Amino acid sequence: MPQPATRRTVLATGAGALALGCVGCGGEDGGGTTASASSAPASASVSPAGEEAARSDGKALARTSDIPEGGGKVFKKEKVVVTQPKKGDFKAFSAICTHQGCAVNAVTDGTIDCPCHGSRFRIGDGSVAQGPANRPLPARSITVEGNSIRLT
Repeated sequence: MPQPATRRTVLATGAGALALGCVGCGGEDGGGTTASASSAPASASVSPAGEEAARSDGKALARTSDIPEGGGKVFKKEKVVVTQPKKGDFKAFSAICTHQGCAVNAVTDGTIDCPCHGSRFRIGDGSVAQGPANRPLPARSITVEGNSIRLT
């Protein structure tokens, strides 16, 4: 009679399958590191090496007037959140919570909020303001030209 699968067996099998599924992941250079964003006004965050923009058609993601000063906006389709911590200083981060992969859904009171377990991230640098997440949101690359914001 076969033995029922233990939790350890199921987790080990799932981890192995995930590792196999990720073969070939990463950038063109095999990297996957994230550089930090500049703090200059209208700065653009730098994305992981070799990452393709969610919008490659050249269309704007948003107008600068769409992003409130001291707040931000979540773009669900692109899985990105754009913030404006100070007037004219735009930042972009992944909209996927680093705790368990839920999508963040709001930007309120200076934080990017995840509805699943209550993690909050600072709009200025994506750092953790409240757990259970213990890693910041990864920066995403944007370009601000005039009143247009584009993912790059």
